[in-house]
Amino acid sequence: MNKTYIPKGYSPKLNRYDTQRAIDITKQLFQQNFCKALSLKRVSAPLFVNCSSGINDNLNGVERPVTFDIPAIDSNGEIVHSLAKWKRLALKRYDFWMHEGLLTDMNAIRRDEELDNIHSIYVDQWDWEKIIDDGDRNTDYLCDTVQKIVNAICDVNELLQEKFPQLDTKIQREVKFITSQELEDLYPDLTPEERECEYAREYKTIFIMQIGGDLKSGQPHGKRSPDYDDWALNGDIIFWDDVRNAPIEISSMGIRVNAESLDRQLTLAGCDDRRELPFHKMLLNNELPLTIGGGIGQSRLCMFLLGCAHIGEVQCSLWDEETVRLCKENNIRLL
Repeated sequence: MNKTYIPKGYSPKLNRYDTQRAIDITKQLFQQNFCKALSLKRVSAPLFVNCSSGINDNLNGVERPVTFDIPAIDSNGEIVHSLAKWKRLALKRYDFWMHEGLLTDMNAIRRDEELDNIHSIYVDQWDWEKIIDDGDRNTDYLCDTVQKIVNAICDVNELLQEKFPQLDTKIQREVKFITSQELEDLYPDLTPEERECEYAREYKTIFIMQIGGDLKSGQPHGKRSPDYDDWALNGDIIFWDDVRNAPIEISSMGIRVNAESLDRQLTLAGCDDRRELPFHKMLLNNELPLTIGGGIGQSRLCMFLLGCAHIGEVQCSLWDEETVRLCKENNIRLL
């Protein structure tokens, strides 16, 4: 079943040439504002890692990484799903200081992704990670960081609309914070996706916290790998998208696991075998810095700020024939 949503009477706000200009400007402005807001420095990052390293993000645990053999080193590599673990190692290796962090472009292929207006098999995001101390591992620090990210996005939106008056995306600057359990209590008869939709419809800019562990219903709000975010100190930044009349998640982020929370979450997730991997051993032995980090979708942010109906309008990817046909017939210009 095709999941492409076609907004009634949709028309792109910019022509093809200005769309490309706006994508470039958006990425440049956000990177500058974001680095300034969180004291981040840009670094280079890998496109692939060794399969046996345990460094790749396994996302929900069922997605298959794209793997390939490397005869020159007699080993196998895999395209990263994200850089959640690599970034933490990099902060140690590159000798970053307390309350400083890194930012990098992360490009991934998620071949098992279900395609729709905001999901593609090609993923491009800003991955970031910042060193914190033990006293920062709390909800107040998490929420303050979320508000700084949202402020940076709002500032870019305003600057972009000065350059392109045709754009009219509205963003609520004040973030409404709620835990996944509070959200379930509020809408007990709805699915997690439906809860997000109703809450975002009302408050426009929301941050849903504590994603990964089971709720009172016995089910988690969403699946999370046990070895990067602390499930008690993470969450998703979600905006309301007027074009699609639906929520759009811009970032998944959180304060990362320490030795104690990693130990607990590996057991809860049935992943105790990972304890023998090099990255996990370092974490359990307190050999890596405490951090906060996340990913911010580049194409999703561009799509949202430019008022696009489909992510394929701001990135090049592959789509099924039915999606291509529907988009062509309804003025959605896939790249």
